[in-house]
Amino acid sequence: MTLSLLFWLTLAAAGVGFWWQSDRVRSFAYQYVLNYSREHDLQLLDQSLVLVGLKPVRGDEGGLHLRRRYRFEFSTTGEIRYKGWIEMNGVRMQKLDVEPHVLASSPTDETLH
Repeated sequence: MTLSLLFWLTLAAAGVGFWWQSDRVRSFAYQYVLNYSREHDLQLLDQSLVLVGLKPVRGDEGGLHLRRRYRFEFSTTGEIRYKGWIEMNGVRMQKLDVEPHVLASSPTDETLH
């Protein structure tokens, strides 16, 4: 086995490992967003998260992790789209933010929003 072949195999293995870990973190993030949406009566639109940021950070224990920031869209009434963001430090949720949004009114609620 030549040195260049070993290099390319190592690079390919690192790429597959990175892809696998990224998919795992995205699955955790999706579950956090889905649970948040259910708890707050929000409709998660398009059933997807979009990676918008990736940077190395130190964790609480001092280890190096990748902080991933995902964007998602949600609605309260089904008519207007709002944006939300979730930050993951490894597989732990660091922060979840949503844009200010109109609350969906219940059928018995007679107040205007």
